[in-house]
Amino acid sequence: MKCGTSTLHDQLAANSELFMSDPKEPNFFSDDDVYARGLDWYRTLFADAAPGQLCGESSTHYSKRPTHPKAAERLIHALPNIRLVYVIRDPIDRIVSQYIHEWSQRDIRVDIDRAVQRHSRLVDYSRYAMQLRPYLEACGAERVKLVFFEQMMSESQGELDRIAGFLGIETGLHWQASRDAQNISSTRMRRSPLRDVIVDAPVLATLRRRFVPQRLRDRFKGLWQMRERPSLSEASLAALRSRLDPDLAELGGWLGVQLDCDSFGQVALTTSSEWSEGGRRQFPG
Repeated sequence: MKCGTSTLHDQLAANSELFMSDPKEPNFFSDDDVYARGLDWYRTLFADAAPGQLCGESSTHYSKRPTHPKAAERLIHALPNIRLVYVIRDPIDRIVSQYIHEWSQRDIRVDIDRAVQRHSRLVDYSRYAMQLRPYLEACGAERVKLVFFEQMMSESQGELDRIAGFLGIETGLHWQASRDAQNISSTRMRRSPLRDVIVDAPVLATLRRRFVPQRLRDRFKGLWQMRERPSLSEASLAALRSRLDPDLAELGGWLGVQLDCDSFGQVALTTSSEWSEGGRRQFPG
């Protein structure tokens, strides 16, 4: 969650070798109410795929332990030959983006320092080794591809080439530079039932586009957006490092690098995301 999966999904969907689901996040294997619809319903998401196309989806709920504890078991049971791409980013930046997302949804109503104390999911979803372990144990390292968000943004075509190789697409994939980044938290407007009814009304929407200048519309949106990216206090940052660094050290061991919160940005830009020999031996394919 909040690691560029919407952007990657959009890029993969733009290539004819792949058929990506719509909706992007069906959350079939994670959410009990969706899973109850059955595998036949899930297969309908890919009914329009052409012969030879690889099918994919991008449900971030599959890496939201312990909120969704059954996702890995269900997914691997139904799709034993699955290939998985897991995108990660600076874990503290990811927490801030999730906070903004949940603030806009009114799922969180306190400041960010109190939020990271009260809502353990903000931290748990940044514990990448913990999230990856059940998939690596069940699938092996050969069928799990790790992607650094920072590298995907700085070397977009190169990272997409590596993903194509992982998926066995010999013709390659092409990064569409004209496609903007998707699902950016800072552009989200906070939920307001009354405002949403007014804004979404077709007649009012038409009148607004015709008679209200864009500058005024943007100013109105700004009233419902977080004006500045929130900053964590030094005490909160220290507490987060103490909770995240052991998990990052474990992930770094699988990659053959030293990894913690402070070094993450540099490692993400300069280090291969391929599993080390030690990591491959620990999770054989």
